[in-house]
Amino acid sequence: MFGFSRCLALAASLGVLVGCGPNIPRGWSTKSTGGAPESEPPANTGSAAPEAIATTKAGARGASNAARVAAKLGRPAQFMIGMGNDLNNDHSKDGAYTVGPTLDLHYAYLVAYLKPDKSWGSWKDWNAGGSFVNMLTDTADAKGTVPMFTLYSMAAAGDGNLSGLSNDVFEKGYWDDAKLLFQRLAIFNKPAVVQFEPDFWAYAEMQSKEDPTSMKVKVTANAPDCAGLSNDLVGMGHCLIKLARTYAPKVVIGFHASSWAASGPSSVVTFLKKVGADQADVVFSDLLDRDAGCFEAAVDPNCKRDGSFYWDETNVTTPNFHDYLAWSKTITSGLGLPMIWWQVPYGVPSAVKGGTAGHYRDNRVHYIFSHVQEFVDAGGLGVTFGTGAANQTYIDSDGGQFKAAVSKYFAAPVPLR
Repeated sequence: MFGFSRCLALAASLGVLVGCGPNIPRGWSTKSTGGAPESEPPANTGSAAPEAIATTKAGARGASNAARVAAKLGRPAQFMIGMGNDLNNDHSKDGAYTVGPTLDLHYAYLVAYLKPDKSWGSWKDWNAGGSFVNMLTDTADAKGTVPMFTLYSMAAAGDGNLSGLSNDVFEKGYWDDAKLLFQRLAIFNKPAVVQFEPDFWAYAEMQSKEDPTSMKVKVTANAPDCAGLSNDLVGMGHCLIKLARTYAPKVVIGFHASSWAASGPSSVVTFLKKVGADQADVVFSDLLDRDAGCFEAAVDPNCKRDGSFYWDETNVTTPNFHDYLAWSKTITSGLGLPMIWWQVPYGVPSAVKGGTAGHYRDNRVHYIFSHVQEFVDAGGLGVTFGTGAANQTYIDSDGGQFKAAVSKYFAAPVPLR
């Protein structure tokens, strides 16, 4: 679950109410966009690209096939490292391109939002014809990096508010945008990655009481490509897959599994299979959405959640990394898909609890880069890092930890299974 502070700051500057996800890009511009940001969170009309990753039985496409997915992305068979939510007005200077080694992935958000006049706006308006997508794909390609987009429009009415599913106006815009995304990626005509709606599937699982057929979605009336699919969460999941395979089959796609869902990992797998997640190429998850120290300090409005967030690196006390990786292994094995861990916080290395804005502590960067093989063994394909709210530690305030870790890793990367 994520906060909206950066989104609210954007809303104030643009005069709109933006329904956003975990985070918003670091740099904004309003030039030639009618008041909308040129450099937005995350994120297609051309001919279909060559054959996508073959769809076979999930069990035959398991976590051990992570190397095959990497190959489809044009990357070597090694654990992938990425970064995102780091946009600059000059995209050649996005954070991922400033750390030294060439990263494997660079992600950005694509969101929808409710305007003051109650009409819906979205990422497609940031640049003419949704060309924001191609601004980022072309920059990533020039930098030798695979572009990745986090489709995060289902939070437009607010975190966990799923009322848009039954709203024809919102649904029409949602499906038009989803199709446009893949058409834009077809123009790019090279490998890319799309993550489907983090948070949403967990909320949907809980609110539908794990029965995706019980939650209605206006799919067929608003997505002509998906005629014949059911008008519920099952149809929604399969429609996203169909649009991807039809318009941009070079793109690697995946749903998001959330460890905070009300049920355990086996139930998460069961629910995600019902909506078609096992027919995707990868599965996503997140370790935490912001620095653990931000919660420990308990002064930032973005970090008022109860719980223990700094994990034990010795894996003796709870919470710890081994318990989380066991959860992840259940997900990857159950879906038969490799995992990309997304939006991992940077944090400052510190034995002292808490911290201050921009300098909160966290140990996930340290643990991951010290134990990459454990993540590979859990079914991992790679990990992307990024801030999940305002005031979090970033690569320019972490004392150089992330840049040093990335440079050391790429000098001796870990092979995929």
